[in-house]
Amino acid sequence: MIDTPAPGHGLHERFLRGLELSPTRTAVRVDGDDLSYEAVHELALRRAGALTAMALQGPHNVAVLADKSATAYVGIMAALYAGATVVPLNPRFPAERTRRMLTAAGVSTVVADPVGRAALADTGLDLPVLDESASATPLDAPVTVRPSDVAYVLFTSGSTGRPKGVPITHAANDHYFTLLDERYDFGPDDVFCQNVGLNFDCAMFEMFCAWGRGAAVHAVPPAAHRDLPAFFAERRMTVWFSTPSGISFIRKMGGLTPGSMPTLRWSFFAGEALLCEDAAAWQAAAPRSKIENLYGPTELTVTITGHRWSPDASPDRAVNGVVPIGQVHPGHDHLLLDEGTEAAKEGELCITGPQMTPGYLDAEDDRGRFLERDGRRWYRTGDRVRRLDDGELVYLGRMDAQVQIAGFRVELAEIDHVVRSCEGVENAATVTRPASEGGLELVLYYTGERVPPATLRRTLSAQLPEAMVPKVFRHVPEFPLNSNRKVDRAQLAREAAAASDGRP
Repeated sequence: MIDTPAPGHGLHERFLRGLELSPTRTAVRVDGDDLSYEAVHELALRRAGALTAMALQGPHNVAVLADKSATAYVGIMAALYAGATVVPLNPRFPAERTRRMLTAAGVSTVVADPVGRAALADTGLDLPVLDESASATPLDAPVTVRPSDVAYVLFTSGSTGRPKGVPITHAANDHYFTLLDERYDFGPDDVFCQNVGLNFDCAMFEMFCAWGRGAAVHAVPPAAHRDLPAFFAERRMTVWFSTPSGISFIRKMGGLTPGSMPTLRWSFFAGEALLCEDAAAWQAAAPRSKIENLYGPTELTVTITGHRWSPDASPDRAVNGVVPIGQVHPGHDHLLLDEGTEAAKEGELCITGPQMTPGYLDAEDDRGRFLERDGRRWYRTGDRVRRLDDGELVYLGRMDAQVQIAGFRVELAEIDHVVRSCEGVENAATVTRPASEGGLELVLYYTGERVPPATLRRTLSAQLPEAMVPKVFRHVPEFPLNSNRKVDRAQLAREAAAASDGRP
């Protein structure tokens, strides 16, 4: 079957729907400036024309290397209008990590703000950067794309010390956002927060849920987190999205008081386990809001399950105080594996369906992450879940050493890999323990020579995002071993938790 262009099914088509619904209303507000749908559309067509003129033969992959800014939001739309693959990157990541991602994604052009330009220079790569002030012939209309074309590439942490590129197609996004349109009553009067980083897949939820319904997207400035209830009141915010750690932070800042967020209609949490006590506290602070606990790895297009919080029913369905993650999206099949055998109630969650990535940028990364079964390909999430009688799933934890730190997916083996490159270090084992402000924090144990913590921290900071740098470093003469003669990480984690009262 020939995969022909399908008008109306490209990710950019959602913005065109918003343009039709709300042409003169705010599409995005950032740094105090409002850009209407018409303004973003015209700028995106002009910059898409420039990107098309800059494109060479072959794949046209455009990196958006920018903080939350007009440059970033218009750049994402311009790349999509040009029929390119968008590669959103954090300009504040270490230069070596950024270089690897730019290279792995085969980026041909970069859209960058001043911070992004400096970050690109630090990589040593000679890539053309879009000149936003240059005159260019705008496109008459966005380029029509095929369902199988890749809309964007996002990077997750890799156990080899190398980020893994995840391509997500227009077809996957079309299925995803069609389901969300049916599930939620978003409209032109809604005001969405744009809270997460643009390199985090949940940003796609924030932007394209809003733009598909003609709603406004407001970038949340860092200073607003000091008093989010006041920010919500000022902006008349109706839709919030964050990791569950965000609840703990707002509580710490004194903002999680009953009735403090009355304008919210919808509140979404993803990226970490959502605790019932946190959901209940949020509900009290946002009494008009419906709360949903969403779950999904990047490889399955943002989120693949959802559970709507009920103060009466949800706590009784929870396991270990964690809110259920809900049922798998329609159009998908799932199975549970327990040591390679299909299980009825509990096991590793495997999913197949239209939201699944076709595979990583590097086929070597596919090993162990995909399963061929019943003539179909399944994605192995690495998450252990329990299936309730009505089909809802409850998250039990990771099957491996992959964890969530402030919503950032971290593979502990990657941290160990970098630490072992430090002179004097023989081996390393990173574990987690509960953080005083909620969520988890990283504690690193290592053997070999005693190395100053500042040296270890400097080495890690040069290669890893801040979320992946452990809070505590502990030298031990040797690691404890379990009955299988493997490093007993569980014992290390227990020791780290037991010593938490004395954490620096």
